[in-house]
Amino acid sequence: MEFFDRFRIWVLAICLIFQLGHGFYLPGSYPHKYVEGDFLNVKVNSLTSIDTEMPFSYYSLPFCQPQEGVKDSAENLGELLMGDRIENSPYRFEMYKNKTEIFLCKSDPLTSDQFKILTKRIDEMYQVNLILDNLPAIRYTQKEGYTLRWTGYPVGVKVKDAYYVFNHLKFKVLVHEYEDANMARVMGTGDAAEVIPTLTKGSGNPGYMVVGFEVVPCSIMHNADSVKNVKMYEKYPSRIKCDPTSVSVPVKEGQPIVFTYEVEFENSDIKWPSRWDAYLKMEGSKVHWFSILNSLMVITFLAGIVLVILLRTVRRDLTRYEELDKEAQAQMNEELSGWKLVVGDVFRAPTNPALLCIMVGDGVQILGMAVVTILFAALGFMSPASRGTLITGMLFFYMILGIVAGYVAVRLWRTIGCGDSKGWVSVSWRAACFFPGIAFLILTTLNFLLWGSHSTGAIPFSLFVILILLWFCISVPLTLVGGYFGAKAPHIEYPVRTNQIPREIPPQKYPSWLLVLGAGTLPFGTLFIELFFIMSSIWMGRVYYVFGFLFIVLILLVVVCAEVSLVLTYMHLCVEDWKWWWKSFFASGSVAIYIFLYSVNYLIFDLKSLSGPVSATLYLGYSLFMVLAIMLATGTIGFLSSFWFVHYLFSSVKLD
Repeated sequence: MEFFDRFRIWVLAICLIFQLGHGFYLPGSYPHKYVEGDFLNVKVNSLTSIDTEMPFSYYSLPFCQPQEGVKDSAENLGELLMGDRIENSPYRFEMYKNKTEIFLCKSDPLTSDQFKILTKRIDEMYQVNLILDNLPAIRYTQKEGYTLRWTGYPVGVKVKDAYYVFNHLKFKVLVHEYEDANMARVMGTGDAAEVIPTLTKGSGNPGYMVVGFEVVPCSIMHNADSVKNVKMYEKYPSRIKCDPTSVSVPVKEGQPIVFTYEVEFENSDIKWPSRWDAYLKMEGSKVHWFSILNSLMVITFLAGIVLVILLRTVRRDLTRYEELDKEAQAQMNEELSGWKLVVGDVFRAPTNPALLCIMVGDGVQILGMAVVTILFAALGFMSPASRGTLITGMLFFYMILGIVAGYVAVRLWRTIGCGDSKGWVSVSWRAACFFPGIAFLILTTLNFLLWGSHSTGAIPFSLFVILILLWFCISVPLTLVGGYFGAKAPHIEYPVRTNQIPREIPPQKYPSWLLVLGAGTLPFGTLFIELFFIMSSIWMGRVYYVFGFLFIVLILLVVVCAEVSLVLTYMHLCVEDWKWWWKSFFASGSVAIYIFLYSVNYLIFDLKSLSGPVSATLYLGYSLFMVLAIMLATGTIGFLSSFWFVHYLFSSVKLD
């Protein structure tokens, strides 16, 4: 009873905490409440472009710098790996105080190198990414009667061989007014915020929360001579009219650029939990949903047919076989399906058994990481508001699941070796280094390209050291621990004995690898529509947020991979082909081939503007890394399902 009393107290305490926190906040995200006059500091992120896919630092261009100097904001591991470099900016607002014609700075006369790099960034369609209260700046444009949403604004534009830079920004900050006495008041800018609970009614002024951040870039012809004595944040000497449809300040070598801005605050009915809705809206979303739903129904129907056919065929075969006496069984062995003829070879060890065990162990680790990460993301723990948490979570879960990889790899190794645990340390060690080693090789090669381009997407050397330490100090030891438990666990007993002399496989009408390659089309059909959204979020800068639906697609993919591999294994056994181990792995793992071909198709037809061999190499390198992980995960699903099926099939038959 004492235990239940303590449990009840903890439940009440957790409920009280959620009640005080209003219960609607995303995990890991919380609101900031400002009062009128509080300073709001805008931050800058890396310059990005879908034309090159290589991010660069904001201050690599001749923009204004803050008076206190450039400072990096706190970044997590995921942000660094994604190429985000969040820094402070010179833009400063005061809550609910509209200001116009604010002078920011006058740059030095552009040198030849600065002029070349600025015009190059304009040609490559680079976007400036600003952040206020964790909200990216959003820009609205009109095209053919439709409202288009963009995050950030372009560095400039090229018109008739002349380059124009956007040197005046018109900001609009949407705020929602709160008078809730239980809402915590946050003093400061959020970097070092002081949280003061205000639990009494009518205490102080109403607070405001930032629920929207919009920007309109303009090209204004400023008089550089008129701002010689004007200091930062002072009033610009003349009136500024921002017209986004016209440009008037061409970039010229040897001339300075004057930067200004204005800010307007506007009350909004948008509440804080809904402030990300503007970033998550997609044009034609109903069409996308109906298309995806239709695809899911078709795939589910086909998978059901495959399962029904398989169960009916095997069950009928077993029933007819077991109803006969021993003499009739021997007589009908030639007439019935040929899977019973390979009973003495079906569990014969495959070629390269250690490699198969290692790949299966790594596949279980990757699959487990994907399931857990997507589940947490669907619950809101890795929302778009928490930058970098998705990558950080994936790394964390991958390292922790190393213990599962070691256990599965070693136990399968002992099963193939009929209980012999000799060499389990070697198998565990190679399982801990196989996929991470290949990934490290690919990422290092791509990183040299990014280093050569001076891109912020390059992983810093210090982060490389941290990743290696995480690999060898956490992932490898956990995999060895899992291998130890796998060596101590009982191996899986085969239901039949293996003959000393292998049975000759009859010649086949068609090469078996054709069936293996073709088997990947059905799993690919379950995810190719969802793959488009994922690719768009990675390479087109769109926000991906339908993790709940992605979790359903992942479950469906697991089911289809298992069924496809199981059916193909049964087909091979029926033609007396007992070498099913690797074929069952690649039957479902061959979906990776179609995903890679789809990636090439996406590069050619959807990323037409992707320029330069470096950008294409980066794209193909990251695609190869993704495809390898998918092959290991899906191949593991197929192998484990086929292993269970073969074990069940031959343990259900009464054999002498």
